[in-house]
Amino acid sequence: MTQDLLAAARAWAAADPHEGDRAELLALADAGDTAELERRFAGPLTFGTAGLRGPLRAGPAGMNAAVVTRAAAGLGTWLAAAGHAGGGVVIGFDARRRSDEFARISAAVLGAAGFAVQVMPRPLPTPVLAFAVRHLGAVAGVMVTASHNPPDDNGYKVYLADGAQLVPPADREIEAAIAATGPAREVPRSDGWVPLGDDIETDYVDAVVRAVDPARVPAADRAALTVAYTAMHGVGAGTTRAVFAAAGLAAPHSVAEQDAPDPAFPTVSFPNPEEAGAVDLLLALAARVGADVAIAEDPDADRCSVVCGGRQLTGDEVGALLADWLLRRGVRGTYASSLVSGSLMHAIAEAHGVASEETPTGFKWIMRAGSDAAPLVFGYEEALGYSVAPSVVRDKDGISAALAVALLAAELKAEGRTVLDRLDELAREHGLFVTGQLSVRVEDLTLISDAMARLRSAPPAALLGRPVEFADLALEDPPVDAVRLLGDGVRAIVRPSGTEPKLKAYLETVVPVHDDAGIIAARGRGADELDQLRAEMTSALGI
Repeated sequence: MTQDLLAAARAWAAADPHEGDRAELLALADAGDTAELERRFAGPLTFGTAGLRGPLRAGPAGMNAAVVTRAAAGLGTWLAAAGHAGGGVVIGFDARRRSDEFARISAAVLGAAGFAVQVMPRPLPTPVLAFAVRHLGAVAGVMVTASHNPPDDNGYKVYLADGAQLVPPADREIEAAIAATGPAREVPRSDGWVPLGDDIETDYVDAVVRAVDPARVPAADRAALTVAYTAMHGVGAGTTRAVFAAAGLAAPHSVAEQDAPDPAFPTVSFPNPEEAGAVDLLLALAARVGADVAIAEDPDADRCSVVCGGRQLTGDEVGALLADWLLRRGVRGTYASSLVSGSLMHAIAEAHGVASEETPTGFKWIMRAGSDAAPLVFGYEEALGYSVAPSVVRDKDGISAALAVALLAAELKAEGRTVLDRLDELAREHGLFVTGQLSVRVEDLTLISDAMARLRSAPPAALLGRPVEFADLALEDPPVDAVRLLGDGVRAIVRPSGTEPKLKAYLETVVPVHDDAGIIAARGRGADELDQLRAEMTSALGI
């Protein structure tokens, strides 16, 4: 077995087109480091919730030049077989380590395969790439980013001609095409691709501002808003400032230490606004400048987090606020969220008499909600992803969401209110929907599969003392590796993360609010019930 592993490592290295990656593997093989080689050769990266994503390391289980070369070749083969030979492909990249290199490799491989390849002029946000696919009439798009993953990761998102990320069976078919690709060093390359100009970012900014329509908020109210902002060492700052300026908003006060792209992410332990401590510098800035609202984008700016009054809102709270704002603006159509997101948005949509849908996890599914009669007009996921302008970007977009949040805050400020006040009003109208998570990070992935099997075989009959019905979502169409426990005012959904080695339980309890004085008591009761739910689900999962 050891000899087979060493032979596999040497064979992969011999076919690796990158000198540094090749030397890295050979050094491990020469040292006989079978433990590390087993990790590198545990299996190829697969298309999960958001495409390829993994640590920067040599070997098939990492992001590296050979893996990217074969991924681009497989994508080209699949596109040609689907009737898109010779079509346009647009490629974007963020500022993570090797992102620009992986973008150039993809461009060279797809260019040699006969596609008309255009590459973003510099590191830009993921929403700009997603916009560019349809804007330029491309048959596909590639974004090199690991979004909010740890600093040592990178990734590879694929968008199809409709501007949305790919869904089954395309992901499995592309994987098969990648597997059938020959050695990476033998894949043809070409320098025939062309760089895009800065006008692609300008076109995105113009499209976002037209879609969100800031002119509906008086100019004086827009100018009076004070916003604190952080790009979290990512690529969103320039584009976000351009959108705010075009919308007539004052320039946001930025966290200086986090404004410029830095792949080391030196001021955060984890570059994800959801993680503890990630928005500490933003909170401090908001207090110093007296911000009406504070906004954090993740490193590729496809997600955003909102802080008001020193409190970081949950993704479900922001999703409900944005849906409510659009509905009060008269935006009708379909409102959608993923199955792991909260239920308040659906209650609000029902109260307005509009359609809402629950989709499988991931924006690739959310963006396919709706119908010709009621097209998608808003979608969100609890993990800080929002689509307020699906006609512009068919994916989550933290920049257009930041603009919408700012406009909402400006409207409320003009009335002497805040977004926290609006949340209280929604609680009085619909009840207090309290959501939270139980998240377990593991080294051994079998712990996740064992816990899921345990839950499927012996689900709890009650949560919070209320009977719950069990549903295995793997048996539905499309199948989702998740289970749902649903009762009167209580819900738990458990699934493995699609992007990280985590098992997640998404929890919700609904507390009635009888009058204005009852909100504080309801929040206390909701927090207690959420703690109890975490304890009950920890016991049920056995980890």
